[in-house]
Amino acid sequence: MAKAETIILDRTGINRALTRIAHEILERNKGVEELVLVGIRTGGDHLAAQLAQRIAEIEGVQIPLGAVDVTMYRDDLGSRGSLPMGKTDIPFPLDGRQVVLVDDVLYTGRTIRAAMDALIDIGRPRTIQLAVLIDRGHRELPIRPDYIGRNVPTSREEKIQVDFDEQQAPVEVSLVKP
Repeated sequence: MAKAETIILDRTGINRALTRIAHEILERNKGVEELVLVGIRTGGDHLAAQLAQRIAEIEGVQIPLGAVDVTMYRDDLGSRGSLPMGKTDIPFPLDGRQVVLVDDVLYTGRTIRAAMDALIDIGRPRTIQLAVLIDRGHRELPIRPDYIGRNVPTSREEKIQVDFDEQQAPVEVSLVKP
């Protein structure tokens, strides 16, 4: 059975969305003081790096950047069998920081819940804000993003695919229909 694929965002659209999100983060947080970015592996960590680069271009300051693996915090770990473990790399304290958690696609909210659990095990941030490139709806938990690149209403059968190049820069977001 053939799958239909529709391009939602191309490289230019993704770049515009990430630049807008970077400006929104700076505006809401009144600059970069105590601000850190933490991307969820895999996908969110690449987008967090892109956001950190844009914030550095705008503010002239490099903000701390980390990555979190949520494998061991997932609530479906038993039903999914063996999952590859990634590495959490947060080389700075989270206590009192304004953490912007970054992911590529927000769907049920379960990955975000797992990431927040992982962050709270590491430290006690002052705030945790959520930035996502795509919000596709279908929340199962009361989680809402603070920054959204694009809202894309989907059916549960559809998939959102974010493609990255060899340098881990996002190049395309597609809606894949069965």
